[in-house]
Amino acid sequence: MIIGEAGQAVQAVWGGDILGERGRVYGGGGGGGGQFQMDPEELASVIGLWEDELDKIVADADKILSIMNSVRPPGQDSVSSGYTSTTMDSLVALQTQNDSMRKYVQEYIEKLKAAQTKTVATDQGMADPFRTV
Repeated sequence: MIIGEAGQAVQAVWGGDILGERGRVYGGGGGGGGQFQMDPEELASVIGLWEDELDKIVADADKILSIMNSVRPPGQDSVSSGYTSTTMDSLVALQTQNDSMRKYVQEYIEKLKAAQTKTVATDQGMADPFRTV
């Protein structure tokens, strides 16, 4: 069962119960939403999945640029020029979408890393009183 914005985002990208046997993401209290709990290892795993996805997005951007650089009109007539122009318009739209997706994923990874840092610091702070000297 995946609940909350982070869980829904993971589910949207990788489908199903991505955490499988490694654990579950539990939503925060009542109607406030927007919170989730997960241990540091699970969070690191989710961050790794998003970083892998970011690598794919960057690779796609390289492919789009390569295609854009290779587009040539098949002939010297106006129809060929129109075909090339329409193709370039489509590729520019694809590039814009890819840039937007890359930015979103980069920002999301940063938020997850900030949450991870905060979780580890909180866990360490809560464990300190129980440590023996």
